[in-house]
Amino acid sequence: MGLFDKLAGWLGLKKKEVHVLCLGLDNSGKTTIINKLKPSNAQTQDIVPTIGFSIEKFKTSSLSFTVFDMSGQGRYRNLWEHYYKEGQAIIFVIDSSDKLRMVVAKEELDTLLNHPDIKHRRLPILFFANKMDLRDAVSSVKVSQLLSLENLKDKPWHICASDALKGEGLQEGVDWLQDQIQAMKT
Repeated sequence: MGLFDKLAGWLGLKKKEVHVLCLGLDNSGKTTIINKLKPSNAQTQDIVPTIGFSIEKFKTSSLSFTVFDMSGQGRYRNLWEHYYKEGQAIIFVIDSSDKLRMVVAKEELDTLLNHPDIKHRRLPILFFANKMDLRDAVSSVKVSQLLSLENLKDKPWHICASDALKGEGLQEGVDWLQDQIQAMKT
């Protein structure tokens, strides 16, 4: 198999592997989003809260993603920083219907962006303003304002309105992320 892998690499047939951190507060929909991005035969039917972290994989047309799905519970958030060096991109998920915890999400994002392993790197960050199907959800523009994303000048970022249960908005986000990662590798 080694010879085949080398040949596929030379011919450009082998997908480049990329490590992505999936972060956000607990119950924002991180695991559901990652589950929806996997092939339908690999999807889990029952999603349970992530304890610590889990590693999931999915592929796009040109990349193979290894996603570190990190628990968003308060007692586990300090574990995030142990994975920053390995990350080549970040998916940050926000529950757009949870206005009360939007401030906490902003604090966690600010802590992430100011960490020495992230601060001076040009990592693409994909934001999913998730749970757009809920009545209390605020728009992705409003989420962007609440998180002060307009101040994020040194990293490419994009925000997508999403409904992880239906899979809406997910492909748009992953397409953007794939384009950003490929642009950085050239």
